[in-house]
Amino acid sequence: MIGKLKGIIDSYGEDSIVLDVNGVGYLVHCSARTLQELPGTGQPATLSIETHVREDQIRLFGFLTDVEREWFRLLQTVQGVGAKVALAVLGTLRPSELASAIAMRDRAMVARTPGVGPKVAERIVTELKDKAPAHVALDPAVIRLSDAIEEKRAPAPVADAVSALVGRRPPPQSLLRRAAPARAPTRRG
Repeated sequence: MIGKLKGIIDSYGEDSIVLDVNGVGYLVHCSARTLQELPGTGQPATLSIETHVREDQIRLFGFLTDVEREWFRLLQTVQGVGAKVALAVLGTLRPSELASAIAMRDRAMVARTPGVGPKVAERIVTELKDKAPAHVALDPAVIRLSDAIEEKRAPAPVADAVSALVGRRPPPQSLLRRAAPARAPTRRG
């Protein structure tokens, strides 16, 4: 299977690019966000690739990061979510935003995606709630924070919040107290 392509962008399509790798043009389907972040025609690009092989076709899907590719795979494990919907979700939400939406069960955020109705959004946040923490840990920012936590370089509130986010332990009561709305002082008199 093809896992990565590095070449020159030959042309752009509506939802794809042709990536010239040593004289061979690969048609690579990408999310709208990926297409926007790629350099212009004639410029070098490297994409993480997910290859789908079917009886009648081979399709390549390209992503700027391995994290995004993993989310693409994970989204397709949800009933009713195929490659097209998974690309649309990743075109609307960054992996970190998707992880937050799943963690907070924010169906409305997922439903902002064109082609994703309330039922599919509900299935995404429900079916991925236990699988998502493993993929949140793949986010480079979270990995850097996790490393800082293990080396005891991160402030305690940050360490507690990140550990809770990636499912290592529940958030501490002190963090929950700080997140609670402040009450107005009462006058006695």
